[in-house]
Amino acid sequence: MSNSLLARVPMPAKLGAALGTAVLAAACGSTGGGGSQASTPAASGSAMVIKTSSGAAGQFLTDGSGRAVYLWMKDGKNQSACSGACTGVWPPVMTNGTVTASGGAVASDLGTITRSDGGTQVTYDGHPLYYYTGDTGAGQQNGQGNDGFGAKWWIVAPSGASITSSVTNSGGGGGGYGAPASSPSASKAGGGWS
Repeated sequence: MSNSLLARVPMPAKLGAALGTAVLAAACGSTGGGGSQASTPAASGSAMVIKTSSGAAGQFLTDGSGRAVYLWMKDGKNQSACSGACTGVWPPVMTNGTVTASGGAVASDLGTITRSDGGTQVTYDGHPLYYYTGDTGAGQQNGQGNDGFGAKWWIVAPSGASITSSVTNSGGGGGGYGAPASSPSASKAGGGWS
């Protein structure tokens, strides 16, 4: 812009343009569709363990430290639809090494996909797996039944089915969904694929 044209722009507009440029620069510096491994609890650069824990809804999948993992009904088989702001709330379960099964988890159901940022996300029975930032430790399932970002989020049964019953959280923290359902239910998820 020429100096004479810039001199005619009111001060509030100049400040607004500077603020807009700063916000845009910060947004462009983010990780985009793949999420940040720094926000992923178990992204340690080594092997990832997927195991089972038991709760009011029955056995469900967790990472090696007992943190619940979720599937998202909007995802396709071996395809993640969660990117941008979604990964800020639902960080993908990432690995930089091998993925192994423990407890009731089935090794042949484990896999990985490559995200748009080049990171490697863990899958189970074709479902990309995620953490929920509202879970602060092992034993919590605060994301159970959440419909954030346009579809439901469910904890995962060792069969690969979504567990759609209510849960009661242990290990502290809030966000539970009341008393557990009288009979846990599980259903295959992911747009009709099994």
